[in-house]
Order: sequence, then structure tokens, then C-alpha cells
Amino acid sequence: MATITQTQTTAATESAPLKLTLAYQEEIHEEYKYSAYLPVYDTETTFPPLKPFEFNDRGLIANKEKPNLLSKENAPALKVINLTPGIGTEIRGLQLSQLNDIQKDELALLIAERGVVVFRDQDFKDIGIEKQKEFGRHFGPLHIHPVGAHVKESQELHNIYLGSDNEYRNRRRGNRLTTTGYHSDVSYERQPPGITILTLLSVPPTGGDTAWESQTAAYARLSPPIQALLENLRAEHSGFPQAEGARRDGLFVRREPVKTEHPIVRVHPATGQKALFVNPGFTKRIVGLKDEESEALLKLLFHHITFGQDFQVRVKWEEGTVALWDNRVTSHTAISDYNVHVPQEGLRHGFRITTLAERPRGVNGLESRWDE
Repeated sequence: MATITQTQTTAATESAPLKLTLAYQEEIHEEYKYSAYLPVYDTETTFPPLKPFEFNDRGLIANKEKPNLLSKENAPALKVINLTPGIGTEIRGLQLSQLNDIQKDELALLIAERGVVVFRDQDFKDIGIEKQKEFGRHFGPLHIHPVGAHVKESQELHNIYLGSDNEYRNRRRGNRLTTTGYHSDVSYERQPPGITILTLLSVPPTGGDTAWESQTAAYARLSPPIQALLENLRAEHSGFPQAEGARRDGLFVRREPVKTEHPIVRVHPATGQKALFVNPGFTKRIVGLKDEESEALLKLLFHHITFGQDFQVRVKWEEGTVALWDNRVTSHTAISDYNVHVPQEGLRHGFRITTLAERPRGVNGLESRWDE
């Protein structure tokens, strides 16, 4: 499997040129419209640990009826459908790039309620990096991924890329029966992400879907005794395997990994809903349980999350699609089911803007904790 890398020096300032490693093959993309968004690695810049910050969820000040966001008076062509009863809403006839702050606040609440909101026929990918970041900042501070590829002009734009010249995303799953892997974005952070915005710039004509599952529905399906047990427990989320894997593969780690103990059941600040907060990607053990107990309980929860198709939604990407989801109430997975070596099946390429949120709080005030 090919992973093409090439070191290129780019002038960040006159006194400090920036060394970038390309994660794509230049000659393949000479006429690509979105070449400025192709994946690169800054192999020099490092960042200190993330510092605590005060977070106020935008959904808390939103009108629960959402009259500004979902009004046909403001958008005559507006069409809103729920993709499933429990998770996922699709919106057409409304441009994200044109929303005002009041509409964005209502959108934050809608995302919290529905888990994921999919906008079609958007111009978002063409408004430029600074406006894309400005949109994201409305929902919270932008996260810089500690190991992932990014866009040349901005490390806040985490790159999503799978093509014939870089199969790294598939290679990591080469010894598994499936390419899917449910996770909540970088859930090991002290204040893990709230809303993520994903834009695909190039999509295969078929395949390459994304699936989400509702962590609120997953929690609600559990029996009351199991719910009560989980509400008093924390689980360890660790970024160490991700960082160690990156180093093993010769990639640069720009911020040292952390591990955090988060409540297994967290309460969303804007909706008050309880949701499971564990995922197969980053959750490693349940604190306070013996190894066999932790493994058995996590196995149950991971199986529940992965195979609960009656509280999942699968979204097909098309030109101009933007998906926004709340990591506090969902987990998700890419579905890499197409052949990157067949030109007709295309390239899957995009970028993710991830916003950080509050320190997780569970039932009866149970909070996340960590070693300083």
C-alpha cells in the first residue's frame, strides 16, 4: 500500500521557514481544484498541553423552537427531514455560510438534540480557510490534532484523505475484518470535543459513507440496574496508543499524549440528556473495577454501540455535503468500502474542524479527573 511522502520547505516567515512533509503525490493532483487542502505534516511545530478554559454551550441561549434557523420565511426553499426517528437530520435550502449568530446558536441546539445534522448543496468548501475557521470558532475553541495530517495553511483543519497515493487510513486496519471503527473524536482530551464539522472536497460516486450512532439512545436502551451502575463509574480514555502508533509509523507527534478519566454517563449541558461516553477507539478501562470486570463491561458496551443499527444512521456523501455532529452524544465511523486503485471509484478527501467543549460532567456532579 502506497503512502507517498516528500519533504518540502515552505516559508512561514522570513526568519522561520516551515518544513512540511507531503502526504500525497503531487503529479496526481496538478489540476485538482482543492490542492490547497491536500494533506501535509508540519514536522517541527510542537504544542504544550491544552489548558483548561471556560466553556459556555451556544445551545443554552438558543430558542428551543428554532424559529430563526428553521423558518421558511428566512429560507423559502428550506427542506428538513429526519433521517431516522432517533438520530440524524438532513437540511436543504439553507447555506451554512450565510447563517447569523442567532441561527448558529439554534443549530448548536439542533445538533445536540439530533446528534448529527447533514447540510446538502453547500458552498462551505469554497468560502476559504479563514471563514471556515471563523464559522467553527462560534461553537468553541478549535482543536489541533496531536498527530494527524492537516491542511498546508492551517493545522486546525484536520485532513481526511484516502486515495491511491496514500492508504494510511486503511493500512492501520489491514489486519481487521472491517474498516469501520466507532469513536468519538479525541475523547482523551481533558475537555474533549463538542461539535465537529466535516466537509468532503472529493467523494467517490458510491461508497465512503459515514455512520453515526446515538449515545443517548444507547444509554436509554440499557436496563435500569446497568444504568445505575454506569452512572457512578469513570472510564480511562487514552491518547497514548495513537501517539505511539504515529511514532512507530514515522509520523510527527506535535503534542504529547494524555489520558483522562471521564464519567461513563455524561449529561449534555444544553439538553440535560444522559449519554454513554465510551467508545472503542479511545476508551481503555473502567476505573475501580478489576481487569476481568472492566473488560467484560466494556465488551458489552462496545458491542452495543457498534451493532445497535436501530439507533444508527448512515449518510451518503454527495457534492456540497457538510455534516456537523456533537461528539458528546454520538460516536461515528468512516466506511472505507471502495477500491482506491480504481479511478472510477474516486478519491475520498476532505477536512474536519473540531471544536472543544466543557469538562465532562456526569450524574450527580461526577466530573472528569486526571493526574497533573
